[in-house]
Amino acid sequence: MSKVDIDKLTEAELVELNNRIVERLRFLNHMRAHAEMLEFSIGDRVCFQPAGRPLVVGMLTRYNKKTVTVITDDGQHWNVAPQFLRRVAASEGEKPGGGNVIHLKPE
Repeated sequence: MSKVDIDKLTEAELVELNNRIVERLRFLNHMRAHAEMLEFSIGDRVCFQPAGRPLVVGMLTRYNKKTVTVITDDGQHWNVAPQFLRRVAASEGEKPGGGNVIHLKPE
């Protein structure tokens, strides 16, 4: 890695360097969020814990720029950063007869 002696840079050069650093950090953050999003698929049952609220369970319905959209069983829409999500285990957070499962009585 090359070192930059910032003491020898002009104000304009420092501003340009700062802009390049900020843009690079944004890019790295975007790539990290994108990689975290790819751990989930549209239709996955996920859950997350908002601060001071009970566990929220729903279905991932959309990828956004920095977040994903989760629609809860009661119809609420949440945009959530993917690092706060986890997949729902088969028995965790499921309502009887909830989701896309229809229980039929045997004849």
